[in-house]
Amino acid sequence: MADTARARKLAKRISQIVASALEHEVKDPRLARVTITDTKVTGDLHDATVYYTVLGERLDTEPDYAGAAAALEKAKGVLRSMVGAQTGVRFTPTLTFMTDTVPDTARKMDELLAKAQAADAEVARLAVGASPAGEADPYKAPREDDEDED
Repeated sequence: MADTARARKLAKRISQIVASALEHEVKDPRLARVTITDTKVTGDLHDATVYYTVLGERLDTEPDYAGAAAALEKAKGVLRSMVGAQTGVRFTPTLTFMTDTVPDTARKMDELLAKAQAADAEVARLAVGASPAGEADPYKAPREDDEDED
């Protein structure tokens, strides 16, 4: 079993190799907007999961996730060969490509936070001229002990 430091180093190196290969070596136009975000390697260094995101042509267009996934699956053998040649490990890890959902989740969280902030602002706006529905001090005052009862 390899140590985790070696697995992290190998994962970082695989990310660099795959990103560079997608940019310079693989000539598939579907991979032009693919960005490698992270790589995880198993403890035995036999399997590597490469996480990627796909950007759209413009900000308002939806990215082509299916096309990028198909292109990465097609280029998997070439990319694994490059990883094996440039890392020098005894067993070249098998590559699995997974879409990274962190950017989408972060965008959704930002939208939810904006909605909550708008709702808070609306409540604050309504509370400006409001008055309590009951008495000004709704809590009961503590009873004072009478000294006459003794």
